[in-house]
Amino acid sequence: MANREEIKRRKSKKKRRDLTPFIIIGVLAVVILVVVILSSPALKPIAEVIDPTFHNATITDGLTMGDPNAPIKLVEFADFQCPGCGSYWANTEPAIIQNYVETGKVFYTFSPFSFVGSFVRNNPYDESIKAAEAAYCANDQGKFWQYHDYLFVNQIGENQGAFSEKRLLAFAENLGLEMDTFTTCLKSAEHYQDVMDANAFATNSGINQTPSFTIDGVLVEGDLITALEAALSK
Repeated sequence: MANREEIKRRKSKKKRRDLTPFIIIGVLAVVILVVVILSSPALKPIAEVIDPTFHNATITDGLTMGDPNAPIKLVEFADFQCPGCGSYWANTEPAIIQNYVETGKVFYTFSPFSFVGSFVRNNPYDESIKAAEAAYCANDQGKFWQYHDYLFVNQIGENQGAFSEKRLLAFAENLGLEMDTFTTCLKSAEHYQDVMDANAFATNSGINQTPSFTIDGVLVEGDLITALEAALSK
């Protein structure tokens, strides 16, 4: 027959066994919560900000570069998160600016088409849209093209926090923008409708991927430089 102390030990042991599943569940819940917090783009720490080599023409006005009277009107449709757009920016755009915009042959327009962020379901923070909004905010201070370059050189993957609010503000600070004005513009979503209008323009222009280009309103098929040369030879 068990004595009083043994019965007490058995009860204590049984109580610990009964609590074990709840302890495990609690630990798992904490781990999951930490993973969610650390993986949230809005809460990730700011990665190193890279200062770009600016791709600017001598003549710029808002989202355009070059002489408005140039014989060719070239429009680029791009998402700031799009890797292909980043590759075009790094490898092809400088030659387009030097050989066609600066020589008076092409009037160049950048038209945001912000859709990559929509690939994340139920995402309250769309990096594509917010990056485009930030670029419009920079445009308010006459620095659209410089901020555009900051966005492309600082890509770190689609929907991975490259364009969290903290990073968008850091780009503006590095660029030397007036921060109170920029911050108010960004946080208030002042240019959200401009981004939506730009998306509608892209869709109505038959654009379904980025980067895409039109020359005098006609969608470019194939190599851009070949298409420019063909248009100039007409």
